[in-house]
Amino acid sequence: MEDAEIVALYFARDEQAIAQTQQKYDRYCRYIAENILSSDEDVEECLNDAYHKAWNTIPPQAPTVLAGYMGMLTRQIAFDRYRENRRVKRGGGELALVLDELQDCIEDRSVPSVQETAALQDTLNRFFMQQPSRTRIVFLQRYWYGARVEDIARSLGMSQAGVNTLLCRTRKKLKKFLEKDGIRL
Repeated sequence: MEDAEIVALYFARDEQAIAQTQQKYDRYCRYIAENILSSDEDVEECLNDAYHKAWNTIPPQAPTVLAGYMGMLTRQIAFDRYRENRRVKRGGGELALVLDELQDCIEDRSVPSVQETAALQDTLNRFFMQQPSRTRIVFLQRYWYGARVEDIARSLGMSQAGVNTLLCRTRKKLKKFLEKDGIRL
């Protein structure tokens, strides 16, 4: 079933919308949640919450790319659960390592304004469009999906050291690019 048809089911308040979404995107959403959360129980709860949130937000939202929308919902819910687990000393997973790695690029921890966020998004888009495809894939896998370095290396036929080196160099380039554009994070 196509995304537009599934979204139409949500608008019709047909419960098949959730079943169709789950059938089409469960594996994708599970991949995102598993890379952020450390327990199978948390992953299952996250996925259930993501489907529930989709039901509650479509309508009024009408995503044209349902995969991206479900990935965003899953990622937000997984991060919220991760923070909660960390707060009660239950957490773990790959996310702590990912966030530590990104500290190289981030200095200011304040929440950016809408204008600052838009400027940052534009700058990041320009930066990544200048990077080779493999660099974009590795960076996205690590810092958006939270994939483990060994999994990235295996999927791309690289060594773990090669992935780590590529990530380190890209973070340094990104920091310089952001500073050159006057963006300090």
